[in-house]
Formats: sequence, structure tokens, C-alpha cells
Amino acid sequence: MQASKDTARAIAAAKVILDGRDPIQDRSQVLVTLDHLIALVLLVAMDNNPRAAAAMLNEGVIPHVEERIALFASKRDIA
Repeated sequence: MQASKDTARAIAAAKVILDGRDPIQDRSQVLVTLDHLIALVLLVAMDNNPRAAAAMLNEGVIPHVEERIALFASKRDIA
């Protein structure tokens, strides 16, 4: 149940980040918005501690994002 809620939240956030922009043609602007969001959420989640936010990014967020991309790629290869 929580996984499906997380997926729904991620889709909703992606729609807001894209904001009608073309994700390929407007890639750089979309990624700047994503950078802002990631930094903001990490800082809030880590109680406005920049060192803790950077550590969480490097030790928690990036490895998990890489895992999700690899999972997507593996499912895509099967299909």
C-alpha cells in the first residue's frame, strides 16, 4: 500500500516539476527544477543541516535512484 502511495506521489511531483514543459526539449530547465526540489527536500528532512543533507544525498538518495533506474532497465529489457 505504501509503495503505491509513494508511486502516486512521485507521479504527482513529476507533473508539477514538468509543468507543461517538454521533458526532452526543455531538459535543462526541468533538471534545474529537480535539483532545487532535491536540495530543498533534503534540507528540510535533515533539519536544515547542510552536511547531513549532502551525506544523505550521497549515501542514501543517489544509490536508491540508481537502483530504481536499474530496475526500470531490467523490466524494460524483459518486455
